[in-house]
Amino acid sequence: MLLLISPINTEEALEAIEGGADIIDVKNPKEGSLGANFPWVIKNIRKITPKELHVSATLGDVPYKPGTVSLAAAGAVISGADYIKVGLYGTKNYNEALDVMENVVKSVKEFDEHALVVASGYADAHRIGAVDPMEIPKIAADSGADLAMVDTAVKDGKTLFDFMDKDKLLEFNDKIHEYGLKSALAGSVKKEQLRLLYEIGCDVVGIRGAACTGGDRNNGSIHHSAVLELKNLIENF
Repeated sequence: MLLLISPINTEEALEAIEGGADIIDVKNPKEGSLGANFPWVIKNIRKITPKELHVSATLGDVPYKPGTVSLAAAGAVISGADYIKVGLYGTKNYNEALDVMENVVKSVKEFDEHALVVASGYADAHRIGAVDPMEIPKIAADSGADLAMVDTAVKDGKTLFDFMDKDKLLEFNDKIHEYGLKSALAGSVKKEQLRLLYEIGCDVVGIRGAACTGGDRNNGSIHHSAVLELKNLIENF
């Protein structure tokens, strides 16, 4: 299980790298759960990240505007992102989500055929009127994406497990693997929940809050010691 850590700037990225993160995921919490950062931030983080580590970039909690989102995807690729992550926030059903993802995949592969596309839904989709998270594996597969992910949209202290229990997450994870894709799980994940995610068999776990000082994703900052603790936990399961 790979550890994805989400810094907001180069200082945090260096802390994540020092702590042993496997994927450096550039995001901007001020703009939402999967808030997009600026192209120059992605570019600068890619410059300081060792070549053997992948850099991920979130496109935001996106609306149902395939052209806008696919243009953002091209910008992320050109800025140096290896993973392009799409938060399907404004898509209300399978067809709308597929429309967005197909165009994102086309846009990304036009610029870098090796870049990986991540379709992300929300465990608490019912709170925002977004597409059912259990449809995300099929949306990812049908659109040609490489990974399917679930996160939480509203960051109010509730975690992934408040909305999807172990059985539901197993079903989600198994669906993804049946399609031959990789899985990613996130959503205010606590360090004591890592073992359960490992047992479920997810390929990537996404974390910000638990890697920050004070466990605060918004007001704290990523520290290498917290990242190292998470990395050691995973390696010792």
